[in-house]
Amino acid sequence: MSPEDQPLKIGSLLFDGLDQIDLTGPFEVLIRIPNSTYRIYGTSLEPVWDVKGLQLTPEATLSKAPQLDVLHIPGGPGQEALMEDEAVLDWVRRQAAGAKIVFSVCTGALICGAAGLLQGRRATTYWTALHLLPYFGATPAEERVVVDGNLVCTAGVTAGIDGALRVAAMLRGDEAAETIQLYMQYAPEPPFNAGSPETAPPEAVARVRESAAEIMARREVTARRVAERLGIALPSKA
Repeated sequence: MSPEDQPLKIGSLLFDGLDQIDLTGPFEVLIRIPNSTYRIYGTSLEPVWDVKGLQLTPEATLSKAPQLDVLHIPGGPGQEALMEDEAVLDWVRRQAAGAKIVFSVCTGALICGAAGLLQGRRATTYWTALHLLPYFGATPAEERVVVDGNLVCTAGVTAGIDGALRVAAMLRGDEAAETIQLYMQYAPEPPFNAGSPETAPPEAVARVRESAAEIMARREVTARRVAERLGIALPSKA
């Protein structure tokens, strides 16, 4: 059996306060990767709520997860609590050590960073948090999907679908990824050219920055503590 034919175990981390599309967008791709199994893991079997109130339930606890081939870490405001949750970070580190691919979406990259997985790597995350990546020893890249070895990071929210298709291609080839993309009819034609801070109207950029100001201030404080724990020199500017 060739490596491309080996069965794959794929798992996503579920936590309270995530952004559901960071999970469910990639799910639509990952669940369709040929010859694979997919499960969602949480710290308990209790339901959690995404940032807008959608209820989601894990299939198994972290302790029941086998060694995963693909470890998927979504983001959302709930990542803040996990960045200093040593039990979760230890699980992420142990899984990452044996995974073929570690796949972060949006601010899931900050969880990976807190686990020490970004040191010396190129990475991306949600645009308002991109400047925090150096706190974790990473080189920020303003790209929708960034691949550095077995680390695949994506920018915010919907970029997770693009990243998941890249993961599918890395594991099963372009043809498999193209088939999944067609099955999903993933051919976005956004009605506005406002999907990035470079193209959005300045007023929209200002509104998003204002709405994110509180969580970004908390993230920077946490990132500084993580940087000190990891022994990473703090950037002179954040």
